[in-house]
Amino acid sequence: MKRMVILGAAESGVGAAVLALKKGFEVFVSDMGNIKAGYKDILDKYGIEWEENKHTEEKIVSADEIVKSPGIPDNAPIVLKASDAGIPIISEIEFAGRYTNAQMICITGSNGKTTTTSLIYHIFKEAGYNVGLAGNIGRSLALQIAEGCSYTHYVIELSSFQLDNMYDFRANIAILLNITPDHLDRYDNNMQNYTDSKMRIIRNQTEEDAFIYWADDPIIKKELKKYGIKSKKCPFSILSKKGMIGYICDGTYTIEQPTPFNMEQESLSLHGKHNMYNSLAAGIAARIAGVSDENLRKSLSDFEGVEHRLEKVATVGGVHFINDSKATNVDACWYALESMETPTILIIGGKDKGNDYEAIRELVKQKCAGIVYLGADNTKLHNFFDKMGIPTADTHSMKDCVAACVKMAKPGYTVLLSPCCASFDLFKNMEDRGEQFKALVKAL
Repeated sequence: MKRMVILGAAESGVGAAVLALKKGFEVFVSDMGNIKAGYKDILDKYGIEWEENKHTEEKIVSADEIVKSPGIPDNAPIVLKASDAGIPIISEIEFAGRYTNAQMICITGSNGKTTTTSLIYHIFKEAGYNVGLAGNIGRSLALQIAEGCSYTHYVIELSSFQLDNMYDFRANIAILLNITPDHLDRYDNNMQNYTDSKMRIIRNQTEEDAFIYWADDPIIKKELKKYGIKSKKCPFSILSKKGMIGYICDGTYTIEQPTPFNMEQESLSLHGKHNMYNSLAAGIAARIAGVSDENLRKSLSDFEGVEHRLEKVATVGGVHFINDSKATNVDACWYALESMETPTILIIGGKDKGNDYEAIRELVKQKCAGIVYLGADNTKLHNFFDKMGIPTADTHSMKDCVAACVKMAKPGYTVLLSPCCASFDLFKNMEDRGEQFKALVKAL
């Protein structure tokens, strides 16, 4: 019997453990931190051996194969020891993909992944497709397969960390939205390493598959020259329609292939420049999969958006509060600021991932009436933004942050939580950060 070790006992790890057990592996789960009670219950239900707050080396390096949580870096000591021992290390998606013949619609990019993934899932589900949602969003792909889900399609959001440990997995429809600096702390502060990770989305694609990508992204344009891409190229743009499969021009949303489709841009439920890209990528994927004109038009018009992504929270005392906690990099904050139409109090800060704030300097000058720093250590933010002459406040909790925003904002202003940074310095995750913001705003 082959031995499978799972490193990390959260959603993906527990799902992989259950699937491995059902496929006849001897399974051991190890987590360096605390395992949540709900995940312990699942492991115990299936009689799977587990440990928490440690990695027992002899139990791990005896594995025939290891499934590693995407949150564990490749330079973690136990991962390095397993690599030195020659043990194959894969992701949960790679493992789960071995046991399904479903069509895989896979989405990656530095920004817009969750919105695009959610929109495609909404379109497919409303069109009557037997579709599952997995990856960085939804339930573990491995657990869904282990439980016998008979989906014909999966819509999967993929991070660079998941792509790093995928080797034989194949996306039938691969979507690459953009590549901008993010998670550089995990890639030796080397942008090319991060770029190479994102480009793995097209790995193993054949002539039968499709590759949807933003044609105007400078990094993608450069990278495409390096790859002998076999799949059908499906570029999209909002700057030009020449050679594009999808584009928005003169107020009309258009998809040229596989059959023509168009609708008024005003009818799209998602607004803002970044959402034009997301809507084009989703629409092209839907057309390739055979979604009808009627179903596509309806779904693009009635999609309600994604929590923590430019989410309107409330208007209090004439001040609008928007939760964009998912903006964990500078580029995401740029798009949020670009969409602001009133004087803005920007909440920024958290665990810096090697950010260069120069990209948002001009937008901050144009749009922001104030900046509230929210982080355990705001030194880098002070050094960059204080000299711009915009009022600032320094806070280290969400309660103090919201209080500072209320003090700074005037009727007609917008308070925008768009932090540019990861949340782990003060919060459990970006959802916790967004939920705390919303709760405090609604209590005003």
